[in-house]
Amino acid sequence: MPLPVPNLDDRDFQQLVDAAKRHVQQSCPEWTDHNVSDPGITLIEAFAQMVDQLIYRLNRVPERNYVKFLELIGVRLRPPAAARGEVTFWLSAPQPQPVLVRAGTEVATARTDVSEPIVFSTVADLIVPPCFAARVAGQPAGEQPVESTEALAAGGGFRPFTSTPVVGDAFLVGLSAAVPAGAVLLRLDCEVAGIGVDPLRPPLAWEAWTGHGWTPCRVDLDETGGLNRPGDVLLHLPAEHEESVLVRRRCGWLRCRVTPAEPGRPTYSESPLIRAVTASTLGATAGVIHAELVRDELLGTSDGTPAQRFALQRGPVLPGDSSGSLQVIDATGGRDWQSVEHFAGSGPEDPHYRLDPVAAQIEFGPAVRRGDGTFACHGAVPAKGAQLFVPAYWVGGGRVGNVTAGRIRVLKTSVPYVARVENQAALTGGSDGETVEEAKARGPMLLRHRGRAVTAADFVELARDVAPELARVHCLPATAPEDSGGVRLLVIPQLPDGELDKVAHGDLVPSERTLARVAEHLDRRRLIGTRLIIEPPAYRALTVVVSLAATSDAPGVAALQNAVLRALYRHLHPLHGGQSRTGWPFGRAVQPAEIHAVLAGVAGVDLTRGLTVVLYPADPVTGDRTAPVEGLELAPNELVLSRDHQVQIRR
Repeated sequence: MPLPVPNLDDRDFQQLVDAAKRHVQQSCPEWTDHNVSDPGITLIEAFAQMVDQLIYRLNRVPERNYVKFLELIGVRLRPPAAARGEVTFWLSAPQPQPVLVRAGTEVATARTDVSEPIVFSTVADLIVPPCFAARVAGQPAGEQPVESTEALAAGGGFRPFTSTPVVGDAFLVGLSAAVPAGAVLLRLDCEVAGIGVDPLRPPLAWEAWTGHGWTPCRVDLDETGGLNRPGDVLLHLPAEHEESVLVRRRCGWLRCRVTPAEPGRPTYSESPLIRAVTASTLGATAGVIHAELVRDELLGTSDGTPAQRFALQRGPVLPGDSSGSLQVIDATGGRDWQSVEHFAGSGPEDPHYRLDPVAAQIEFGPAVRRGDGTFACHGAVPAKGAQLFVPAYWVGGGRVGNVTAGRIRVLKTSVPYVARVENQAALTGGSDGETVEEAKARGPMLLRHRGRAVTAADFVELARDVAPELARVHCLPATAPEDSGGVRLLVIPQLPDGELDKVAHGDLVPSERTLARVAEHLDRRRLIGTRLIIEPPAYRALTVVVSLAATSDAPGVAALQNAVLRALYRHLHPLHGGQSRTGWPFGRAVQPAEIHAVLAGVAGVDLTRGLTVVLYPADPVTGDRTAPVEGLELAPNELVLSRDHQVQIRR
């Protein structure tokens, strides 16, 4: 079977003849005889035959040549982007010495009958330090901490809050060392003394000291029922956790603070009683990327000529993730080379090179002939005989790296004292490399903006150029007078394909690294005076409650329920929703009639026996519902976010 070839020009012989005749009518109206017997028409057909042969030859141009043609106008294929996230490394048991997880440690999803494992690598060294509870203290609201370490050691216990706790009272635990990004287990021996509190949802918040203030900790486990019974508290500390002198001694401080009670729920009327506190490190969390780190690769030996090209052994390369610059090793020692987008501003002594991440090639600057016959070197030339190597670079990426929470469970690189791994949140930002067809559509846009951000479409296209991990970019026009001169970009990262197309609120927030890279790129290309704001959209959570009847030939209740839920989540999806399947439109309201139309297309739904749709606005994080509405109105910068839809089926 022959490989498909690009159809660069789809006009045939007759279309060429007809186009020439139309042109004749416009330019030579006195020529009225267009029959095939006319000598002029014979010449037109002869030229059309030759052009048809040229088009045939042009359409035989391979894809590689088409890519080269695009490069002549500055269009280069976008490389894939790698998904990023965090993975927690759990120790087999608390260790007395620090445990090191080196950069490049590989973890993966589990192998199944239908899919190979997806491999990820840590991006930096992770140190898991040991710790123990060195100090405890109580801190009344608005006052200085009062240490209670000796009272606790004497066995009498202590009350962490004031006799009648108020909002702001805190219980402090000083760890023997800071545990950045660590998973710390606190074992508390408490008595039932904190009267009046709801043990299922106590008004408490755990926080860690980071040097810039107290930062919330993620609580994986709390068995104490609001410090009212013996149990464990498992905390995930922020990466900025550091030691500080808060109560006489330098410690890594944690605190449990009394917060306002939720509406309708009780709060403390008496302080809890704590008799013992111990702490230990159970693990730590490291950043991972869907890529593989290649180290110390020898490129080859320079021949001393300009415009040399060297191929890397692996590809495609992630250009923004290289952990080292290209180096030239020669007899004088060494030289670092920097990557540039092009050689237009490079002088003859500038150590510049250009990386083609898709082709996995490194190119040095050319020598261009001037009008007087001399040559101008754009970029330095490696000395003849110099050996070139790359200390490190990343290869990989793709949409397959967008995995949901809990899928990474395999430790491929053996690490002493580490028993298991787990990703407690989804990994996002992975995207496939650009195809030639997509580059064809982008070419005219590049010719239009030429690297300058003027119109809304320019900002969108330039943001996509620098951040392929963004799945959707929307430029919001300034409608209010006070926003004049401002540009607001709303960005959504690539998302994992979760069960029933569900999307978690936390997965919709792009990384600070991506936002900073887009801001820096656009700042150099915007007009003077343009104010730039780059942020994720605001999300309005919505719960749809559906009551419907099933047809007699419908599948089982569970299968029909899943089909209806999948249709709801898909239609309201920020990337695949809406009528066009390109994402729910910004600012478009959600109406029950549109939900009716979507469910009417689900096989097994009986519309003749009634279909009820009720819309409930909800909290994006907790999912708590409010009163039902006729329709969910959205502001221009808002998108709808599905939250726990419910389906009731009648037989």
